[in-house]
Parts: sequence; C-alpha cells; structure tokens
Amino acid sequence: MKKINLIVLSIVLVLSLLAFYFSPATEVKINKSMVENAEKIIGLDFTDAKRDSMLDALNNQLKDYQNLRKISLDNAVPPSILFNPIPVDFKSTQKQKKISYSDYSNVKLPKNLDDLAFYSIGELAHLIKTKQITSTELTKFFISRLKKYGPKLHCVITLTEELALQQAKKADEEIAKGHYRGMLHGIPFGVKDLLATKKYKTTWGANPYKDQVIDEDATVIKKLENAGAVLVAKLSMGALAWGDVWFGGMTRNPWDTTKGSSGSSAGSAAATSAGLVPFAIGTETWGSIVSPSTVCGVSGLRPTYGRVSRTGAMALSWSMDKIGPICRNAEDLAIVFNTIKGPDGKDQTLYDYPFNYNPKIDFKKLKIGYLKSDFDKKYAFHKNDSLALETLKKLGADLIPIELPDIPVNNIAFILNAEAAAAFDELTRSNKDDLMVRQIKNAWPNVFRAARFIPAVEYINANRVRYLLIQKMNELMKSIDFYISPSWEGDNLLLTNLTGHPCVVVPDGFSENGTPTSITFIGRLFDEGTIIAAAKAFQDATDFHKKHPKLD
Repeated sequence: MKKINLIVLSIVLVLSLLAFYFSPATEVKINKSMVENAEKIIGLDFTDAKRDSMLDALNNQLKDYQNLRKISLDNAVPPSILFNPIPVDFKSTQKQKKISYSDYSNVKLPKNLDDLAFYSIGELAHLIKTKQITSTELTKFFISRLKKYGPKLHCVITLTEELALQQAKKADEEIAKGHYRGMLHGIPFGVKDLLATKKYKTTWGANPYKDQVIDEDATVIKKLENAGAVLVAKLSMGALAWGDVWFGGMTRNPWDTTKGSSGSSAGSAAATSAGLVPFAIGTETWGSIVSPSTVCGVSGLRPTYGRVSRTGAMALSWSMDKIGPICRNAEDLAIVFNTIKGPDGKDQTLYDYPFNYNPKIDFKKLKIGYLKSDFDKKYAFHKNDSLALETLKKLGADLIPIELPDIPVNNIAFILNAEAAAAFDELTRSNKDDLMVRQIKNAWPNVFRAARFIPAVEYINANRVRYLLIQKMNELMKSIDFYISPSWEGDNLLLTNLTGHPCVVVPDGFSENGTPTSITFIGRLFDEGTIIAAAKAFQDATDFHKKHPKLD
C-alpha cells in the first residue's frame, strides 16, 4: 500500500511540474534574490533597498525582451548603430591614380600543365588573354584538382562545377570576340562558404545550417562575376567562423595533413596553398585571414574595415567583420582587391576611398616602424622574423622602433562576443546550438551563452575605450607610413582588428617541422596599396611564396 501511494505521489508530482512548465499562464517574476545573484555576475553590489526599487523596471524590461523575441531577426539584419573606424582628424588621399601591375608578357604555357596549379593570377591572366589556354581548359584543370585533393584536405563544402563551366564558356566567347574584361577574366576562384550564392547551399560550416540556401549572390561574388572570374567551389570554414572544424571534419594543412589549417578561412587558405584554386576569398574578424594564411604559406590581405561590402555574407561581428583575398603572392592581392572593393549601395558601413597601387616602391623614402618589444621576445617565429627584418633593411628600410597604444585591448575583446551572440540569438534560444560539432568551453555555443550576461552598459563603455584606441592609433600612424609586426605575437592582431587597420601577411620561412611562418605589414587606414607593394618587394627579394606543399 505504501509503495502504491509513493507511485501515485510521483505521478502527481510529475504532472504538476509539466503543468507548471507548459502552462501559458506561467510567468517568471524577478525578485530581490535574483537581482542579488545577478550582481555577482556583473561585478556590482547594490543595497537591499535599491534592489527592491529596481524590481518593477527589471520585470518590465523582461517583458520587452520577450516581446522583441517574437520579431524574427535574420542574420542579414544589421544593428542601426554603425561602427566608425575613422579618427577625428583623419586625412587620406582622394585622388585615384592609375594602377599598374608587373609585366607578365614573357609568360608561356608550361610543358608540364600540372605547373599551372601554382601560377599566379597575373601569369594565368596573360595565358588566357593571349589565348595560350582557354578559361574552360583552366577551369576543368582546377575542378579536377579540387576533386582529387579536396577530400584529402577536407577543404571543399560544395563544388559549383555546372556554374563554373557556364561562366568559363561565357568568358571564352567574350575573349574570342575581343571583349577582355581584365586580369580576372576567365580565372577560377573559390569562396569561404559564408558568402551567399544563388542555387547553391551556403552552410556557414555549421550543422544547423548545412542545408541552408540563400538564393542571392553576395556583392563580392557579383563583383568577381562582373570581372569575368569563374566560381569553382564553396570552401570550408570553421563553424560560424571559428577555427578549422566544420560539420565535414577538420580542414587540413597541405604542408602537414596531420594538422589543421587554422581558421576560420580554413578552406580558402588550404585550397590556395595546395594549388586547387588560383585565389580564394576569406574573411577576418580576429585573425581569420592572417592565421590560416600563415600556417598554409600563402599571402593574405585583411582590408581596412569598410572597404569591401559584406552584403550577402554571414554576420558574426558587425563592427569587426572584414572580407579579403587569399592569394599566391602579394600582387595578386592587389588584382583581386581592386575588383571587390567599394560601395554597393546596400552595405552602409562602406567608405569610397581610392585604391592606389604601384609595384615600384622605394623603402628609403618611407618611414617604416616595427614593434621592437614584440620582435625581441622569444616566440615561435622569432628566427625567421629576425631574418625578414634584415631583408627589409637590405632593401633600404630604416626600421623605426614603435610601441602600440597602452590600452588593454584584451579586456574589450568581449565586443566581438556580444555582437556574435546577438547575430546568433535564435540559435542559442532554440537550443539548436547543441547541433554544433565543437561543444567545448572555448567554442561558440558556450561563448554565445556567456555573452548573454554582458550588460549593454559594459558593451557601450568598451566601445568608448575603443574610440580612445582609434585616436591613439591615429597619432601613431601619423609618424610612419606603415609598420612591421609579428603575425601572432603580442596584441597587434586583436588591436588592429578593433581599429580596422589593413594588413598584409606573407610567408617568411619555415618552422623546424616544415610548416610555414609569416610576417605582417600593417598600413594606414585605406592605404592597402602601400603595404601590398612593400610585401611584394619583400617577396621579390625572397622565394618563400614560390615553395609549395607536396600532396602526392
């Protein structure tokens, strides 16, 4: 009898709990105890009387949140508050000069066609323009390599073969009629799979979105198509732009396939490094072009914030996201960037400044800084970076020691987390974040949840500190034309992503285990041309960018 009573009691209890949780009348009321506990999370301490006074306001705010959550906010909807990276008294050239590139007129079709895998854009462009090879032939060549090596590197999410062959055929027909659009006409390329493409999936590298189709072309893809380029693949990325792990596994480093290619532009860097595409498009919020370009031994450009339209791109952090090219060499960066830059009439964060590039640069006429205290540290790339600095000195650079503004940038890095949590608010609230592959503490699902407890006041004050940082960086950049930095050591990578400054990263040697190392050139706002030319001069004096991984 006692046992039966316990069973009945248990059933009643369960039914009561179900009724409580699923009753439409259930309403959470914030009380003083909740407020006191919440204070500990945000580092505040109010009196009991103040807690009591807040209750009505807090409960009203909670109702506001609940009502706002009934409004569907697509990832493509930006906040009305726009980040401005331009300092108070910033001045930049308004004159567009004629852009010139190196002379590629001596380029010939190689006897071994496999060598085409590592030809630069400039070299391939000359072959197509002079009709030594057709875009269709070149496109089929790279599609074949993508099919052969893509599975080994886990760097391809979707092959766009049907589209690519159509675009290549169109390019060949136009060129045959004498309508040559420029150096990207007929050149195959790949994109990080956070850029929307018509009729193809845009997965963001994450399980919850692996079947997502956004039936539009991102502005960057439209601009490349208008230049005649040929889209051959949607390339892998760390899930929701973190790391190199996506729903298909870990993207591999072509130099050591037991290791990852870093992230989050993992597939873009790996595919370019392995000669599966002549170039690819990546994005950076905090190192996602610099890092994979480094470990894969390719050249990457992170443009100034506000240079390249993000229309049609997955939003992670509206005030930090940037789109840029990953290429074989520095000059290829200029060729691609000149096509993708500029306003599109949709992305309201864009600035219309000229892009001036000339491969001829005289280091003796420039003031070049370097982060001496960072270079003096003992870190992984120290030896190769020291040799790189010596190379620059031999080229005429008088390196001026500089120090970055003394502002604790790591303490305002949560700006990114707050924006990312907002961008993926519905993912967190729906518990679909459980579908993500990486579920460790230091991964998006947990970071999104923790970011819900960042107060709006702290987020705004962090951006006020960021304003001070921007002004201090402006004062520093007035004294130099550009500066050199270790790619990973110190605070430079985070700091310049917060301020929006452009950078070029290029290989400068190899580690003891044979994987590439890199060095970084940081430029003034909207002055990508100078740092690309400087990086090209460094590459002309070295040959690290001409070495390629062996995959067979």
